[in-house]
Amino acid sequence: MIKKIGTDELQELISNGDCKIIDVRPTDTYNGWQLRGELRGGHIKGARSLPAKWLNYIDWIEIVRRKDIHPNDNIIVYGYAPEESAAAAERFEQSGYDKVYVYNHFVDEWAASPELPVQKLTRFSQLVSAGWVYSLIAGEKPPLFDNDRFKVVHAHYRNRDAYLSGHIPGAIDMDTLALEAPETWNRRSPEEIKQALEAHGITADTTVVLYGKHMFPNNNDPFPGSAAGDIGAIRNAFIMMYAGVKDVRILNGGFQSWTDGGFEVSKEDVPKIPVKNFGVQVPANPQLAVDTPEAKEMLLADDRELVCVRSWPEYIGEVSGYNYIEAKGRIPGAVFADCGSDAYHMENYRNVDHTTREYHETAEIWESNGITSDKHLAFYCGTGWRGSEAWFNAWLMGWPRVSVYDGGWFEWSNDPENPYETGVPEEKTILNR
Repeated sequence: MIKKIGTDELQELISNGDCKIIDVRPTDTYNGWQLRGELRGGHIKGARSLPAKWLNYIDWIEIVRRKDIHPNDNIIVYGYAPEESAAAAERFEQSGYDKVYVYNHFVDEWAASPELPVQKLTRFSQLVSAGWVYSLIAGEKPPLFDNDRFKVVHAHYRNRDAYLSGHIPGAIDMDTLALEAPETWNRRSPEEIKQALEAHGITADTTVVLYGKHMFPNNNDPFPGSAAGDIGAIRNAFIMMYAGVKDVRILNGGFQSWTDGGFEVSKEDVPKIPVKNFGVQVPANPQLAVDTPEAKEMLLADDRELVCVRSWPEYIGEVSGYNYIEAKGRIPGAVFADCGSDAYHMENYRNVDHTTREYHETAEIWESNGITSDKHLAFYCGTGWRGSEAWFNAWLMGWPRVSVYDGGWFEWSNDPENPYETGVPEEKTILNR
């Protein structure tokens, strides 16, 4: 039988640096949400997130290996339900891990004792669960929500069928084209953004919950981004926050989290009810966006970085990444922060269920490549979507000076006066992909 340990034994293992702690609760509770009445939210300091939900995935052991958890490690599993912890511990044993223990006192002892260290995502409240959204639309007051107006927004790009084929009840749809211009793929003018938000019934004081659908983008399609609504949702979130919406939330895991939760799906085409005035001057947060002149200045400064959130083939100039961009290469001096396989995927920032990756892992990978919280960072990709998602991760972590370089490779490469590079950089540390 798998051994159960108490708080004193766990503390001793931690002090000896002799264990890997595994949190099998949902990612949202790992980030900071309190779902079982615990006095403090978050996770045991140093724990890794491996939700029990993932036991159902065939590639579970690959996830474990990706998290640098090895068979010779002492494995401590904890969660909310003893049966879930036991199931995860048994899976470890079946996979060749022979030093596995279960800790069943997180709620009643660890979280209840202020002297025992916990960690949480700084802005976890802006990354919400499907259950939280369900409570919101049911007319309840979900935790950490104090407002009398909200909009749930299903984001997409040129793909209302993604919305009409099934969405969260009461959600309106928003095409990313409402907020970004296809001529440049940059955010639209302040006046256009203001008008678009008003047309969708959104003011600066509206709580906006955004989500999208991941529909397996294909680069051979004329508009691959139409199947990447999950990334488009965070692009819209960035522009809304730049404009001045004060409370923007993202449904962690997007539409998949909603269906995984077993909640009702609607096909009603919910009408948009316009408002007369957004309420503040747009942009209320101009510092969130960087344009090309400032991007060039950042390349010359020691305390600032341009962060390239593109795939490795894009970064070294093997491909442009887009069917409408001819130029191949990278901005000289930009630091690589690998998104994943191509322009329409963010595997390296997502878990297998499309929830946001464990934030410690993201920070560790960034910091190994010189992407640190003490610098002003401007994230970019080809046209803004992937850069916006990486930016949102840094913002959730509470990093103080983070922006999106809106023009990205598309704008940079369209000016023949701008330098570019190809090939593997000689003196750059390459992000662990």
